[in-house]
Amino acid sequence: MRFPLTSLLPPSRRGTVALCAFAMASLLLPAPASIAQPVRDNPSAASLPSLGDGQGMSIAAERRLGDRIARDIYRDPDYLDDPVIGDYLQALWQPLLGAARDRGDVAPELAERMAWELMISRDKRVNAFALPGGYMGVNLGLLAMTDRPEELASVMAHELSHVSQRHIARMMTREDRMAPWMMGAMILGALAAGANSQVAGAAIAGSSAVAAQSQLNFSRDMEREADRVGFGVLTGAGFDGQGFVSMFDKLQQASRYDDGSFPYLRSHPLTGERIADMRARLPQGPATAPGSSAGPLNPAPVAIGSSIMGAAGLRLDLPSGGTRGTLGPTAGGSLPMPARTVHALLSARARVLAENSPDRQRAWLANGQAAGASPGDRYAAALSALRLGQRDLALDLAQRLRTAVSAEARPTVDALLLELLLAPTAAAASLPAPQSTLLAELRDQALGGTSRANALLGAQAALATGQPQRAVSRLQAWVALQPRDALAWQTLSRAYAVQGQSLRAIRAEAEARAAHLDFAGAADRFKVAQALPAAQRSADAMELAIVDSRRREVEALLRESVREESDR
Repeated sequence: MRFPLTSLLPPSRRGTVALCAFAMASLLLPAPASIAQPVRDNPSAASLPSLGDGQGMSIAAERRLGDRIARDIYRDPDYLDDPVIGDYLQALWQPLLGAARDRGDVAPELAERMAWELMISRDKRVNAFALPGGYMGVNLGLLAMTDRPEELASVMAHELSHVSQRHIARMMTREDRMAPWMMGAMILGALAAGANSQVAGAAIAGSSAVAAQSQLNFSRDMEREADRVGFGVLTGAGFDGQGFVSMFDKLQQASRYDDGSFPYLRSHPLTGERIADMRARLPQGPATAPGSSAGPLNPAPVAIGSSIMGAAGLRLDLPSGGTRGTLGPTAGGSLPMPARTVHALLSARARVLAENSPDRQRAWLANGQAAGASPGDRYAAALSALRLGQRDLALDLAQRLRTAVSAEARPTVDALLLELLLAPTAAAASLPAPQSTLLAELRDQALGGTSRANALLGAQAALATGQPQRAVSRLQAWVALQPRDALAWQTLSRAYAVQGQSLRAIRAEAEARAAHLDFAGAADRFKVAQALPAAQRSADAMELAIVDSRRREVEALLRESVREESDR
């Protein structure tokens, strides 16, 4: 991602951006590989070494810092809100959160006050990152390079453990002279510097190398703790612990020829000690063959886009029991998990969405049409054909794939078909009869589903087929449960505009901006709504009252944000 670093800094301190990025880049240098004997300790949380309690930074302060960073990420061109991939990551994330809660890694206060929100970057480099306040990021490149659900889940469990163990707060405690604004700038600087490995290489030559090395050593301790806690979370959620080891093996192989495509290796130094420790935690007996496991130990698969998914959207809430979560059983219960066939399709999707090269897309298109092509290759071919402007070919490939995949993967292909039928080059009124029939079928199926992808794609299909009220009804129900879903609010705004409900359309625009923490933009849109002609305002008195109340709330948040900026 490319971040505007100066947005975090007070005017008097913006000249130190280079120093902040310089210091954080030093943290990203690879650690020398050192082999240590594996320790067969109990992987439970009680046996882990304590790195400190993070009391130097309150949960509220960490959340505020995370919100400031998240606000910049939302504005970044590489930020991606893809409902299909989001639902898939959710299916991995929810069991992990449930296991972390059941193990006591996520205390009730932490569960309530952290954001627990996922952010996706279209970056094709292999990386994931934990941010202050419970925000977590996943690059498309990471999903694209994994072969099994448990491999991706192992990285997410590791990053979750960075959050649950409050490693950012611990760093602030150790570096007590570092102001929160500087830490935020360093984090954004580190993510931005990932695009240029030379930044990290040059940083070590500076005069602050000794201090940076001290922080790096502390980071290694955090990595070991996140490994151990993460392994317990992964297996406690029902995933095969082999996923941790196989992911480490992939990263170790990549480290031998890393050309900058694996920034995860720089921010998470991979040592022989860490690899040996994860191997030692696997149960004794024959090792699981890389291709023999169906993924998570829980055999019930989840189909992305089907009604089996929860309705939590991008808001990554703790399953069951909590004040926010709406999903049912915890990791120890019967919460279904993704099947490997579904993972292959989503990995292919990530690969195509992260790539802008027409040559690569043409290669995937040819590969997916070859005899014996895998379902993942055929999915990549259909999506590549769409991006190359060959919509009819894309539809043909997707329909053939639909008849070939297993039942658990069918909803994922149905979501792709809806995406193809709704492509901007197509007008529903001009579609051939078979395609119009298929669009209506998939629209009704999606509107009856409970996943985020279902809600959003179904609403878009309803708009495309001249049924805006169905879109409004579905999205009103959705945002009532997920008020921070910006894309849902944007789609609802379109639906209201088609119906001629200007007040509601503008209010939905404001809510979308507020969901991305753009309080100034949200307040402006609420004011525009209130300034509509009297006839439009008086026609919907209840909505006008809501607009007035929400404007006051957002303006209060804006004042608080401005006050925090001035205090830095």
